[in-house]
Amino acid sequence: MKSRVILSTVLSATTLFVAHAQTGSGIIAPDAKVEKLADSFRFTEGPIADKDGNVYFTDQPNDKIMIWSVDGKLSEFGKFGRANGMFFDNEGRLITCSDMDNQLWSVNMDGTYTVLVADFGGKRLNGPNDVWVNPKTGGMYFTDPLYKRPYWTRDPEMQQEGEYVYYLNPDRKTLAKADTDLKKPNGIIGSPDGKLLYVADIGDSKTYVYDIQPDGSLANRKLFCTMGSDGMTIDNQGNIYLTGKGVTVFNAKGEQIEHIPIEAGWTANVCFGGKDMKTLFITASQFLYSLRMNVTGVR
Repeated sequence: MKSRVILSTVLSATTLFVAHAQTGSGIIAPDAKVEKLADSFRFTEGPIADKDGNVYFTDQPNDKIMIWSVDGKLSEFGKFGRANGMFFDNEGRLITCSDMDNQLWSVNMDGTYTVLVADFGGKRLNGPNDVWVNPKTGGMYFTDPLYKRPYWTRDPEMQQEGEYVYYLNPDRKTLAKADTDLKKPNGIIGSPDGKLLYVADIGDSKTYVYDIQPDGSLANRKLFCTMGSDGMTIDNQGNIYLTGKGVTVFNAKGEQIEHIPIEAGWTANVCFGGKDMKTLFITASQFLYSLRMNVTGVR
């Protein structure tokens, strides 16, 4: 499915404001400013870059996946079950948390798709929210909190026994609970070596880090920081980026090193993209923002 270029004035109506560093971490490029790229949406979410650095993100209430290309053009990719969080797998397919029917989808670049996960134990999931694919194994971890949607035709109450983190084996046939001891798991990201997983419990204002075992199970859960998050990303130095009121950055030790204020009511998610993977893309309320960085994202 070819993307449709959006003819609008979003490129000529950019807004700049300074991203004031709290601690002088040096991760933001000198004199860089947060730039508003587009504002024609209802609620943006799920940003993730493809292998070339083009950023796919969702306008979730409008059931649209959008693309911000490396040459600064906005286009529409398509509608895929009211996608929320997304991630590219090792074969270049877009994995989506498709919220309309509480499923996990695998979307090909021609617009065809496969439902990877439709239920667990014969019951619908609560609502897959965010997903990460292990680059070493192809296994997938996703969060399943309950956020009641006005467009659901299903029973809006809890479908599973709780709000859990799940693991889908690389064979894409075996689904298992990975952690059941969380209030409301939301943001999720892993390390590029496939050894660590970070999960934000937004319901308890905490983020945890786990050791990923050879079979995909999680062990040695540790408190990473006392902040939850809607979406998350990681850079090549191991810094973790959390969202909510702007973007807050923690180093690998769980120490806050930076805060990036965003002029929007809620900052939902974040990723690195661009040709050199040194631009931070930020989805916040009805906006898409960017910020040039000194650090690099991991594909």
